[in-house]
Amino acid sequence: MGKRLACMHAHHSNIHYIDGAFSPYEVDLVHFVDPGLMSRLTHDLSFQKEQAGMKIAEQINWMESCQVDGILLTCTNYIALLQEEHVTSKLPIFKIDEPFFEAICGVTEPQTIFFSNPGTVKGTMDRLHQYAAIKGKTLPINVHVIEGTFDLMMKGMTEQYNEKIAEYITLYRQKSQDILSVGQLSMYDGAKQTGLEIINPLDTLVKPIVRGLGLNKS
Repeated sequence: MGKRLACMHAHHSNIHYIDGAFSPYEVDLVHFVDPGLMSRLTHDLSFQKEQAGMKIAEQINWMESCQVDGILLTCTNYIALLQEEHVTSKLPIFKIDEPFFEAICGVTEPQTIFFSNPGTVKGTMDRLHQYAAIKGKTLPINVHVIEGTFDLMMKGMTEQYNEKIAEYITLYRQKSQDILSVGQLSMYDGAKQTGLEIINPLDTLVKPIVRGLGLNKS
């Protein structure tokens, strides 16, 4: 019998990436989406990060009650805000950014990481540098936000969004030989369209979960 993995997303657009990545395996994916949490944190000045962290912990505890074998968090901001001391769940919690960070920390050459959502940059980079420090590494890494693209994705204009991502990265490659990565799951398809080797959070995620849950091929 296959395992069940609960997946928590900040936006519904992430669902199809996870579904596609785990389609070869015997695993039932149970998706939970909460776009309101980051929206409230951004627009409600009375809503504190500590409250958001406790809310995420509550959601994780709720997901455990849905008879699953593990929990996946696909939003780096949620991961950064999470107050783990309030998590009572004993299930394995997989964080999408940690295997991604591991891959980046394995690179010794200069690197560039791309984002489309400016609101994701600080949380991701803070966690990346913390992760690197634990590994005893200092990363020579440039950050580039591909301006004016994230709104396309939020409006459901995914084809145009992917084209803009691919175009920007392809042009960047012409002037830089840095190792390239994309810091958001939503950028996966655009990165693939370039035909370039680009580190991304989806490709690095599958093996740790397959190993952690003992998933079998379907």
